[in-house]
Amino acid sequence: MAAHRRSRKRSAGGHTARTAAAIALAGAATATGFDGPALAEPQATPERIRADVAELYREAEAATEKYNGAKEKAESAQRRLHDLHDETARRRGRLDEARDALGSVAAAQYRGGGLDPALRLLLSENPDGYLDGTALAERVGSRQKAEVGRVRGQLREIEQLRGAARVEVEALTSRRAEMKRHKRTITGKLTAARRLLSRLPPEQRDAGADHASRSPAGPRDGVTASPAPGPRAAEAVAYAYEKIGSPYVWGATGPDAFDCSGLVQAAYRSAGVSLPRTTYAQINAGRRVPRSALLPGDLVFFYSGISHVGIYIGDGRMIHAPNPSAPVRVAPLDEMPFAGAARVS
Repeated sequence: MAAHRRSRKRSAGGHTARTAAAIALAGAATATGFDGPALAEPQATPERIRADVAELYREAEAATEKYNGAKEKAESAQRRLHDLHDETARRRGRLDEARDALGSVAAAQYRGGGLDPALRLLLSENPDGYLDGTALAERVGSRQKAEVGRVRGQLREIEQLRGAARVEVEALTSRRAEMKRHKRTITGKLTAARRLLSRLPPEQRDAGADHASRSPAGPRDGVTASPAPGPRAAEAVAYAYEKIGSPYVWGATGPDAFDCSGLVQAAYRSAGVSLPRTTYAQINAGRRVPRSALLPGDLVFFYSGISHVGIYIGDGRMIHAPNPSAPVRVAPLDEMPFAGAARVS
């Protein structure tokens, strides 16, 4: 049996070719540095390259939505922290007023022949520890008790505000770190996509060119045949039409560049409707509607992770911001796996 196995010799040329191919594929996969489709082998067809690019764009867009969500939460944490600092400053002003009132009492006692030791401690630079003693209230008069109680309460409130501020600082730091992680993923995916696209002539570099070429549309096409459910939806559709041709830029919300959820948010903002920033939040911002009941202005979502969104315009088409290789444009719903739809009231 051993002799039989040895008799099945492999040609040196075949082994070398397979090894070279394996090394090339391994090098291509390593070059991306991310989970996802490896760089296509040098002899891949334009269709295969565009498919790999489309997958990289999809993964980059999923990371973009996570980045947008982390950014939105970071901005909220920053606003809350700012408000806490403002409130703390106001409370410290009230504390100073209360301490001034205690100072008036102390001054009267001093003129009357002596300063109560409890007030001397209370008016020191660090009165917190003295205010916690139960003996203090027993050593001062009723007016002093009221002032001491006011100062104690205000100090407690300030400390609570400081604690809340520390929580917000931690949240802000965490969200910023999360944003950096998602940004690294996005830039890595987009770099890998650009490397792939560089293998194709410029006219073949749009991963969705075949779909787009079969779905021409002029201004307002489809809207009159199937009217929007209300003036706000109609206004959002009108805004989207005006932005056709605008570039895709990840994280952008207009007015001159957009990512997919940024375009939807900007369109409805123009109509006076505030939508969340991310696709996975936008799908819950309105009433869910089946695909068979879509009307212009409805939000249409794609992929199982709800990582892409467009604005329905009628006749089975939408306006969306596809990816960095394609500007805002009209496209058929069938261009991507449909995941659901929502109607914003």
